[in-house]
Amino acid sequence: MKILVIDGMGGGIGKSVIERLRKETDEYSILAIGTNAIATSVMLKAGADLSATGENAIIYNCSRVDVIIGTIGIVLANSMLGEISPAIAEAVSGSETMKILIPTSKCNSFIAGIKDQPTAKYIDDIPRILSSHIDEATRIYNKRRDPG
Repeated sequence: MKILVIDGMGGGIGKSVIERLRKETDEYSILAIGTNAIATSVMLKAGADLSATGENAIIYNCSRVDVIIGTIGIVLANSMLGEISPAIAEAVSGSETMKILIPTSKCNSFIAGIKDQPTAKYIDDIPRILSSHIDEATRIYNKRRDPG
């Protein structure tokens, strides 16, 4: 399974996600794309298999992976202090790929119904979410590859 982890600013959340996934298994192919070189470098050091930086890399890869993981900000134009361009937000939100979005208050958004808990708790839930949705992600992947 190919997983795209997107992060910006210092890359700390992306780093934590990758470390948590690697703690669980090495079976995932993890592509880390940062909105800036620092975020990319931090995620690569955390154990990503491949990495890239910038808007075009994010847009290009959103439809080429099985799962996209990042904070809720990756679907909100101009979030992360402007690092998430409208084009990035559109590419992520418009992708048919399964998305696991981590709630965070740093994007000036509040998601009603979400428990107020530390970001680390949401990150710890990602392996469980992936395993419970792996069949759905596989179905979407196969449909995209073989629409007939």
